[in-house]
Amino acid sequence: MQPILISGTTNRLVAAGAVVRRPTWLASRPARPAHRRIQLLAGLFLYGIAIAAMMQAAIGIEPWDVLAQGITMRTGIPFGLVTNLVGAVVLLFWIPLRQRPGMGTVLNVLLVGPSAQFGLWVIPQPDQLWARILLFAGGLLLIAAASGLYIGAHYGPGPRDGLMTGLTARTGRPIWLVRSGIEAAVLLVGWLLGGNVGWGTLAYALCIGPLVHVAIPLFALRLPDARTADDGETRLIEPDAVTRLREPAHEAWALGPRP
Repeated sequence: MQPILISGTTNRLVAAGAVVRRPTWLASRPARPAHRRIQLLAGLFLYGIAIAAMMQAAIGIEPWDVLAQGITMRTGIPFGLVTNLVGAVVLLFWIPLRQRPGMGTVLNVLLVGPSAQFGLWVIPQPDQLWARILLFAGGLLLIAAASGLYIGAHYGPGPRDGLMTGLTARTGRPIWLVRSGIEAAVLLVGWLLGGNVGWGTLAYALCIGPLVHVAIPLFALRLPDARTADDGETRLIEPDAVTRLREPAHEAWALGPRP
């Protein structure tokens, strides 16, 4: 999970070293446990719906979904179940990387797949190109908002985010390089398996980072145990989270977060 800070005096956020403005009406929002859990569950459910929307648009999907779709085409296993299984396998790589899952990590593995499968059942696939473009754009915006919701609840990163941060910590390589390498490898395997790679895949890679960079500050909740740093900033991240405040913003959000 990326570090997120808020200043009580200027209402600004520092996300992975980049300063962005936070609306005044969000600055003092409390974060009760029930509120955090509802936001976490809503974010994970909407994330699956957003994945389904982009898949039904059929103009290209993001790399991890290309892999899941390719496995589904080769094995016949439902897409939602494949998504769950891929997340569980990725979690196994956390062990040598000494990453610790949170409640959000486990729920991520369990809930995103079923919600994506549900979305595939209820969202029709349009025939007209303009309708497919609109559906893809809506899914892209929703996936950014959903990322802000589940990450902003502070219950732990998704399996793929944990893999990225773990490899970054162990190798010393910049986040953008590690994330790009993972995404490229996953995309290649998914494409070889028959997954749908299109211009939408490129659009996702270019747009998801900036969109999530806006969404996370909007939905980041203040934790009950938030603490004030020496410079007057109040930390919104969990006490044991790893901070990388010197990481340039374009590196920290390369290709955006993924549950």
